[in-house]
Amino acid sequence: MSVNFKGNPVNLKGNVPEVGAEAPKVSLKAKDLSPVEIAKGGKTQIILTVPSLDTPVCASEAREFNQKIATFKGAEVIVVSMDLPFAMGRFCSTENIDNLVVASDFVTKEFGEKYGVLIANSALEGLLARAVFVIKDGKIAYKELVKEITEMPNFEAIESFFKDGSSCCGGCGCH
Repeated sequence: MSVNFKGNPVNLKGNVPEVGAEAPKVSLKAKDLSPVEIAKGGKTQIILTVPSLDTPVCASEAREFNQKIATFKGAEVIVVSMDLPFAMGRFCSTENIDNLVVASDFVTKEFGEKYGVLIANSALEGLLARAVFVIKDGKIAYKELVKEITEMPNFEAIESFFKDGSSCCGGCGCH
């Protein structure tokens, strides 16, 4: 699997889980070093993967989701990156991010590999590609692997998915 970084192909490690598949369970580190459980049963989670919150596009994405979280009908929004938890905490304080959870995969890179978004080459090697996963009742309900790392995910498709309750519009990669 590959995506692009500034127009150049970038290879990814692992396989992106398909819609309908069991969501891989992974434990990440929160900004206070507590565990953040991915694919925890009985929840709907929106997982946003980004290379680093310390970049303009990633920061904008986190701010936008922080503002729009009410649109997502009780879902927990988690931004996952390789940033250190302490840096994530500073980012949230500086940007007034208080409606979503930030989680780091820096310890094991297990999330990146199990969700197929760990960058295998390029200047961003070892970071995560930009993607969105919605996990509902332990299964992948929606996915979008953003083809160009420097671009935002399709907010309209994600919002449409939550308005419809179970599906999204075309072109989002969930079909």
